[in-house]
Amino acid sequence: MTIFIGADHRGFELKNAIIEYLHEKNIRIEDLGPYELAPLDDAIDYSQKVAQAVLQNPDNHLGIVICGSGCAVSMAANRFKGIRAGVAMNPHQSAHLRENDHVNVLALASDYTPIEDAQKIVDAFFNAQPKMDEKYLRRVKKLDQ
Repeated sequence: MTIFIGADHRGFELKNAIIEYLHEKNIRIEDLGPYELAPLDDAIDYSQKVAQAVLQNPDNHLGIVICGSGCAVSMAANRFKGIRAGVAMNPHQSAHLRENDHVNVLALASDYTPIEDAQKIVDAFFNAQPKMDEKYLRRVKKLDQ
C-alpha cells in the first residue's frame, strides 16, 4: 500500500511530521508537495494531486491531505469520482470514517490538530478496515454514483 500526502503552507509542518512518523513505522508514503514552505500556495492544488494518485490504484492507495481547517482539502478531493475524503479531529472519528464511510483520503486540520494527536488519528485511520456489510456497501455505491 502507498500513502500519498499533500498539504498547503498551513499544513506544511504537520505534513512533514507525519511523513517522518510514517517512515519510522516503515509505511510507504509519497510526498506530493509542497517541498518547501510557500505562503501563497493553494490547498486545492495538493488535494487534487493526492486524489488523482489515489485513483490510480484505489485498492492499494490511500491519501492524507492537510490545510488549516481540513475543509478546503476535503472539498477539493471529493470532486473526484471514487474519492471519499473526510475530516477527522480525533482517532475515534478517524476509524469511524474508514470503517463506516470507506473514506480513502483523510483530511486533517493543522490549525486544530497537534502533531501527537495527528499521529493517533493517522494510526486509527490505517488500522481500521472498511466494513463490508451490505448497508455500508450500499451507501458507498450511492456516493460513487
